Amino acid sequence: MNRLVIITICLLIALILGMGVLWPKYQELARLQRDIEIKSADLQSRQQYLDQLNQLSDELEKHKEPLLKIDSALPSVISPPSLFNFLQKVSAQSGLVLEGVGQITTGSLEEKSEVKTHSVNLSLSGSYSALKSFLSVLEKNARLFEIENIGFSSPPEGSPFSFGVRIRVHSY
Repeated sequence: MNRLVIITICLLIALILGMGVLWPKYQELARLQRDIEIKSADLQSRQQYLDQLNQLSDELEKHKEPLLKIDSALPSVISPPSLFNFLQKVSAQSGLVLEGVGQITTGSLEEKSEVKTHSVNLSLSGSYSALKSFLSVLEKNARLFEIENIGFSSPPEGSPFSFGVRIRVHSY
């Protein structure tokens, strides 16, 4: 009987010690499994996000041409030399002489708007029909031009008209 009690006590002590050692390991294993599940869900969520971004990228690629038109209509930066070159070409094609270009002034459409406006004064000379042609080309251009003001003076006989035109261009 003594032996049976000792064996039982030893088994109980071994079981208690085993539980004392194994229980924390079991809890750590359970915690690691939860962490794996959380990381797996996070990874799956990120993969879905990446798939959505790839779909959006493919969709944007399908609409590349219209987006390029929008970008040309509303460029991120206005380059004064290219703007002046464009205005020179258009005025020459229309039959006007670009006599002078004023300084570009910059502002914004609204107080918190990211769209910037740039205004420039032009001095042109030529016929009235050439001015109409010039304005028509600006109107049909992809870039957003607005005519703010047009002034003209009547010339002496035999001389071309002198026009003062204020143009507004937009950028983002």
